[in-house]
Order: sequence, then C-alpha cells, then structure tokens
Amino acid sequence: MTDSGHTIGDLLSLIRLEQLEVNLFRGTSRDIGTARVFGGQVLAQALLAASQTVEDRLVHSLHAYFLRAGDHEAPIVYDVDRSRDGRSFTARRVVAIQHGRPIFTLSASFQLEQEGLEHQFDMPDAPDPDQQHESPLMTPEQLDKAPQKLRRWFTRFGPFEFRPVVDQNPFEPTPRPPFKKFWFRLKGELEDDQVLQRVLLAYASDFHLIGTATLPHGVSLLKGNLLIASLDHAMWFHRPVRIDDWLLYDCDSPSASGSRGLARGMIFNRSGKLVASTAQEGMIRVLDSAKK
Repeated sequence: MTDSGHTIGDLLSLIRLEQLEVNLFRGTSRDIGTARVFGGQVLAQALLAASQTVEDRLVHSLHAYFLRAGDHEAPIVYDVDRSRDGRSFTARRVVAIQHGRPIFTLSASFQLEQEGLEHQFDMPDAPDPDQQHESPLMTPEQLDKAPQKLRRWFTRFGPFEFRPVVDQNPFEPTPRPPFKKFWFRLKGELEDDQVLQRVLLAYASDFHLIGTATLPHGVSLLKGNLLIASLDHAMWFHRPVRIDDWLLYDCDSPSASGSRGLARGMIFNRSGKLVASTAQEGMIRVLDSAKK
C-alpha cells in the first residue's frame, strides 16, 4: 500500500480482511518506510480473524510470536484454528502466512461476559491530556524536506495521536530510567463495537512499548546505530475500552540482557480504570557490534 492510513477510514480499510474460506482470511499491509510490516498491524489483523470465528464473546487475552519479517508488498493469509469452544471460554490459534511460510502466530482466548471479584492497581499520576501537547518527531518543515521513505516512517502513527508526559529528543537521546508514560487516542469517533475497539487497541499497543527498554542506554533508531525487532507480544483486556478517548499508557522495562529487552505496560482510561495490560520482548542490537 502507499503512504496512506492517516484517517480512521484508512485504518479500518487496512485492518479489514477478505474471507477466502471457512477459517481462512487475507489482509494487506501498509508501507511504513521500513523493510518490515508493522507488528501491530499483523497483531490486529490476526485478532480480527480470530474474532470473526467467535460469537457473543470478547477477547480477554492474547499471546503472539513474530517469526519472520513481513513483506508489505505481498498479502498475508490468516489461518484460524478453532481450538476449543467451551461454556465460558473459547480458544483460537491463528497462523499468519506469507510466501508459503508462517511469519506470525497468535493464541487468543475469548470469554462470555461474567461477574466476579474485582480489583486493580491505581492509575499513576499524570497531567491531564488536554494540558499536554502532541510531540511530533519532526516539524512539518523538516518533514517536507525528508525523503519519502523517511516521511512514511515519521507518519506511521496514522490517525493516532500521542502526548508524552515527559518529552525525549529522539535525535539526541540521553540515558534515563526505564519508565515511560504517554496519553494516546484515535482521532475522531468510532462505533461502540468492543470487538473493533479491542482490535484497534491491540494495533496501538505495539507503538512505543519495546522502546522503553532502550531508555537507560541513550540509543535511538533515528541515530542509525540500533536494530530492534519484536519477538513476542502479550495482552490482557480487563474492562471495556474506548480507543477514541484518551488512554494513558504506563510502560516500564525491568530488564535488558542477551540482546533482548523486556517491556511491560498498563493502559488506563481517563476515569482511572485499568482497561488492558501488555508485555513484549524484543531483540535489541547495537549495529556496530551486531552480527546479522
């Protein structure tokens, strides 16, 4: 696909799937200026494929592995295995295939809505999102002068808006503790469909998360000395979510070692409800010492 995806309609068109057969779906990709397909896109499409084989139940958890880099110029086929249909829980497994090989696997669990015990961590302190400013990586003037491939990278967020609680200059990163908080939302209004809301939350959850593991080291992709690739992604959905209203993403990274970094996140809505939790491990290599 071309350098589009800047409206909700573009995003919905991107993640929408064509059904080829029972349990078999096909999706397309967007070129974000890298050799890889954006991991959040594959995650969202795979979750949507699984959701389209489930009735009257919503996803409550998913666990995914990124096996190979996706090719944005070729379609991705999603093969859904209906692993189990129980009285309260439903399990699905999805394999994403390109060029005859699996590039991604997803296991997801869906649950019939039920009442039960309830507690959560308190929402951390953060300024109101309306008091924060959007922090683009490049000014419009700089963006106009940048090569087309680089422009696609800097505009890869599409219709999502991000407002960091603490700014960091990606061109001149300085070592800092492995903690990050930022507000984000989908610009515009979206229908109140929890399947779609959760699919798009999965899409957005891949932005910025693994980057938390690089904060103590003063490195940046924009300096050309770093290689990062997602290895896995886990997510738990706790409560109903509105992706088109402000959400606070509270991320931390407890460890980096062995050319891998671990990052975790909690996502709160404006009223302080914990709506989802995430965890991701990624490969992190300093390029001057990497052996590809």
